Amino acid sequence: MTGLSERALAPVSTAELERRWAAVRAEMAARGIDVLLMQGNNDFMGGAVKYFTDLPATNGYPFTVIFPRGDLMTTIGQGPFNGDVMLPAGGDGLRRGTRRALSTPSFVTAGYTGAYEAELAAKALAPYAAGRVGLVGLSALPWVFLDHLKRGALARADIVDATDFVDEIRAVKSAEEIAGLRKSCEMQDAMMKAVFAAAEPGRTDLELAGIAKAVGAKWGSEQGWYMAASGPVGTPAVMSPPHQQNRALRAGDQFTILLENCGPGGFYTELGRTCVLGKASAEMKDEFAFVLEARRFTLALLRDSASCKAIWEEYNAFMRRNGRPEEKRVHCHSQGYDMVERPLVRFDETMPIRNNMVLAVHPTYVTERTYSWVCDNFLISAGGPSRMHHFAEAITELG
Repeated sequence: MTGLSERALAPVSTAELERRWAAVRAEMAARGIDVLLMQGNNDFMGGAVKYFTDLPATNGYPFTVIFPRGDLMTTIGQGPFNGDVMLPAGGDGLRRGTRRALSTPSFVTAGYTGAYEAELAAKALAPYAAGRVGLVGLSALPWVFLDHLKRGALARADIVDATDFVDEIRAVKSAEEIAGLRKSCEMQDAMMKAVFAAAEPGRTDLELAGIAKAVGAKWGSEQGWYMAASGPVGTPAVMSPPHQQNRALRAGDQFTILLENCGPGGFYTELGRTCVLGKASAEMKDEFAFVLEARRFTLALLRDSASCKAIWEEYNAFMRRNGRPEEKRVHCHSQGYDMVERPLVRFDETMPIRNNMVLAVHPTYVTERTYSWVCDNFLISAGGPSRMHHFAEAITELG
């Protein structure tokens, strides 16, 4: 394999990729799986393809990966019709572990192109036509793609869902991955500091989110999602997406923002805080103190082998005992190459908590007069969870 390209932004080491490939292939061998098939079309929640290739799916363009147990990968991406490039042994400066790169110009907005990737995938899957094929990220694989393969190239194959065991391998982070996630947290601490330093009357929520985005870009952030909202103290300023961020701040207002972007190398973390252009009310301070208490309660439950369902139930019982709203969505979740990655701490998750997972922990609830929350990432270890962000755990008063 040639050396890494200078164009690659914060690539993981080849040794790290080889570690991942070996772990997955060992599990494939144990399950009798000959090849894995996966596809992503974005770098918010398309992290499976990034995990295997160190290349993100972007822009809504399908990016397909065929990962054999005993051979190099084939990838299918955006490009000219019938693009077919054979790579040097082990790949080139960008495409490591890949033997063949296929391409086609398909678009989800042009429905008649829906099977184009499947036609190319059939070429790479031909040796496994009667083998066992594992699908990764079943909910991300388009019906037209799978249907074409099941009626054609994979009509005789034993097709199984391999998502769970790949998710479990991905969720436990290596030392190199943890270092990348720490860098993302450091970046977000700097972003939050810059946003609050710029918060003043007249600026819109969108402008402040833009300042965060600009700081992140300087650190090497490739993608992100920035939820924000402002409002008078005494009202719940529930964070909202960009198309609802036109409001301009006024003196005395509160401003809430969630930085949910990836840092160098594509590792997602998230940091959420509230500031006030003046003084926070006593009620805001009291509810924030309770939020920190609720998070301490949760952190005591985040231990190796703990059941996510049990944590969810204990947390909501704690909230009921204290007269606060129950969580109805997701209480905590892992992060890595996906903005939201398994395990999810809620009633329907089957994956347990493991050491060396990195979880976003964000107790949140809304009352008639407050939006109360805090969001940071924690590394799970034998000694207990440790906070990876360093931004103050407080409502920042700017008045």
